[in-house]
Amino acid sequence: MLNSRSPIPLYHQLADILLNKIRSGEYASGSRIPSENSLAAKYNIGRPTARQATDILVRKGILKRKRGSGTFVCEPRKEIDLFSLGGTILSFRQKGISVRTRIQKKIRLKSIGDDPENPFSNKKAYFFSRISSVGKIPVLIEDIYLHETLFSGIDRLDLAGQSISHIVRDHYYMQPYGGKQNFRIGHLTGKRALTLNVTQKTPILIVKRFLNFAQAKNAVYSELICRTDQFVFSQTIGGIPDD
Repeated sequence: MLNSRSPIPLYHQLADILLNKIRSGEYASGSRIPSENSLAAKYNIGRPTARQATDILVRKGILKRKRGSGTFVCEPRKEIDLFSLGGTILSFRQKGISVRTRIQKKIRLKSIGDDPENPFSNKKAYFFSRISSVGKIPVLIEDIYLHETLFSGIDRLDLAGQSISHIVRDHYYMQPYGGKQNFRIGHLTGKRALTLNVTQKTPILIVKRFLNFAQAKNAVYSELICRTDQFVFSQTIGGIPDD
């Protein structure tokens, strides 16, 4: 029950109770939770307090309101390990998610402009851009840069639908041993917003990924633009899996 003497607001206490019921399976995915009037009566609180509690879980994507029907438990979003050294496409496939990848900008050797975050700033690198979709929904844009010397000839390979990690391993006999990622939240405008089918107000996860090889550090650099309203993009802490 709720503790009126606790410094934790009553609506937070109720949100925690509802969350525990969801996690325990008492309220299963897709099921309707009790109405706000029912919650108010059961926990001896006002309806606005019950509304605040469900608002918290709606904002977190755990509950979803359906007009005229009630409030329902959302299906859990599938989680994609964003830091897999096997690559993002492989991460989708390992979760059993069918992903379709389309090349937006064909690979070419390109002079990279002045960009302090890009390890190929003011140098040449192979560059291409691709977009990944699950069903008809675009979920990820990747801009990928590769070391000019280590990946010589990669512009002659067909990269459509291919895992970059497999190409690096099978054609260049190299394996990344580590790397790092920088995360930030941003917003898209113009063509990129249209490409991902989002508005200028939609928060987007922007990731800048650096992969190191024995032959050179930061030999592969990519900028990822992720729609987090469709998938949870996670990072596993621990050892690097052997793909």
